[in-house]
Amino acid sequence: MKQSRLDEALGGVVEDCVNAVGVDVNTASYSLLSYISGINLASAKNIVKYREETGAFTTRQQLKKVPRIGDRAFEQAAGFLRVPGGKEIFDNTGVHPESYEAAEKLLAHFGYTKADVAAGNLKDLSTKAESAGLIKLAEEIGVGVPTLKDILTELEKPGRDIRDTLPPPVLRDDILSLEDLKPDMELTGTVRNVIDFGAFVDIGVHQDGLVHISQIADRFVKHPSEVVKVGDVVKVRVLAVDVAKKRISLTMRSKQKQS
Repeated sequence: MKQSRLDEALGGVVEDCVNAVGVDVNTASYSLLSYISGINLASAKNIVKYREETGAFTTRQQLKKVPRIGDRAFEQAAGFLRVPGGKEIFDNTGVHPESYEAAEKLLAHFGYTKADVAAGNLKDLSTKAESAGLIKLAEEIGVGVPTLKDILTELEKPGRDIRDTLPPPVLRDDILSLEDLKPDMELTGTVRNVIDFGAFVDIGVHQDGLVHISQIADRFVKHPSEVVKVGDVVKVRVLAVDVAKKRISLTMRSKQKQS
């Protein structure tokens, strides 16, 4: 694979992950912030400069004061930027500012307050919402059902990191770094991301290995998602290791099919 194509693909993976997990606007580097939807490298540097000069952000709305972040950029980025410990509890969730009013209506419907969100007292919120009827409830608070489901998820686990729900990789005691890997080694790992040309698998060496789509199954597949999904624990075999470039090539195909 050409270096430019690999860089583009890896950049896409980072962007997907960052937007799925969200980032702390007060601690993230400008390079990490630049992967957020609506934020380019210049505006990311401005965010870092703003917090260095004026102090930590206490609300998402302060982002509008940052040069080169207009209403459109704020609309795209706000839901992915977290403000832990800020003035607004919703700012530390994936709830978009446009849905704050709906979130408050949802809480009030079941007799909750923002204090319950902060205290983590909403573990049964989804169950109550389903009992009340999602369609009816969505109409009452003025959002669509998909948005309602997203709000429920975020309010039940404010500030959550979805990676915490993934199973840890099953590691070998004798494999601790790239230097320990050798071709033909058989390992167990956890799928961390699935993209068009393959899947990245955590095998416990601080660098995910790539299973190319051509190595993901003994049969032809149009897309890796036909075979694996994020969180799957899979058996892999090492094809090659480039320590200098920190690249690991893996296969999920059987030896017989490769010979």
